[in-house]
Amino acid sequence: MPTLAADLDLTFQALADPTRRGIVERLSRGPATVSELARPYGMSLPAIVQHLAVLENSGLVQSEKLGRVRTCSIDPAALSLAEQWFNQRRAEWDRRLDRLGEHLQRFPDGEPE
Repeated sequence: MPTLAADLDLTFQALADPTRRGIVERLSRGPATVSELARPYGMSLPAIVQHLAVLENSGLVQSEKLGRVRTCSIDPAALSLAEQWFNQRRAEWDRRLDRLGEHLQRFPDGEPE
């Protein structure tokens, strides 16, 4: 059973590539076929399919084949894992910066007494 850390690693590895980030951005506007996803990149369909395989393996993208057409869509729940991780880091840094601000307010002239 994959751990939360392993899932997060797969998510960030998938998003590390600019083509895959572009695909995720495109899919955030709605489902698209593999051909539609390949169009802006000037890549072969097999190359796009490889990128999609990485995104599917990470759980960010789902695909469905109907006849000869494969349609992909984003899984918003998978993105929430990365969002939660960022929010935790943001909250941690906000607390640290608040403590720093409180500490600096004790020295209005910028010098410790």
